[in-house]
Amino acid sequence: MSDSQIGTLSERSLHAALKEWIAQPGDELEKKVGSYFVDIVRGGQLIEIQTRHFHAIRRKLKVLVKDHPVRLVYPVVTRKWIVKLAGDGETQLDRRKSPQRNSVYTVFRELVSFPALVSHPNLTIEVVFVHIDEVRVDDGRGSWRRKGWSIVDTRLLEVEGQVRLHTVGDWRALLPDDLEDPFTTRDLSEAIGERLRLAQSMAYCLYEMGAVERVGKRGNAYLYERLSG
Repeated sequence: MSDSQIGTLSERSLHAALKEWIAQPGDELEKKVGSYFVDIVRGGQLIEIQTRHFHAIRRKLKVLVKDHPVRLVYPVVTRKWIVKLAGDGETQLDRRKSPQRNSVYTVFRELVSFPALVSHPNLTIEVVFVHIDEVRVDDGRGSWRRKGWSIVDTRLLEVEGQVRLHTVGDWRALLPDDLEDPFTTRDLSEAIGERLRLAQSMAYCLYEMGAVERVGKRGNAYLYERLSG
């Protein structure tokens, strides 16, 4: 299915629920703009909800931001319950709270797909913090990591809050105040309390969008420094 064909038929519950939560009276849903269907059109603004895989929407965004202000909504799961259903897909066997907790920095895992595009004046990324049920079925067709359990749906329980990131300065402000310049990705990892790999993605994205610059190396690690303006 191409980008231009993605619509309500491919939605999971989370996407549909977020669309309902965001929509206001007068909005147009699943409206075709040029070659693409857009989740919500509000006057001159286009609102797209992407629950994962930013690379799947990269081409679409590059086209839409040329002529329209676009708000890309990305949910970050801050609280999750795992619901297990029997093979019939209906009988609930268990529901338990997952220890997994994410933060605003999670968006950088996906943002590596188009970090330079973030500086476009027509693009705003809205990170929405959500609580969800992740529904799994014991059908034997899922990942070996889940011992064959398949994830069949993601249900929205609550929206905890959101943050909108529009300018390069907004993104740069995600760097902790107590992180001293210059810094390495290991320094950044410790400052934000996230794994090194995520800190590396964050530093790369901030560099590509012009929020930080590379000012040398400490051993084999790049040294980064905030850019003003």
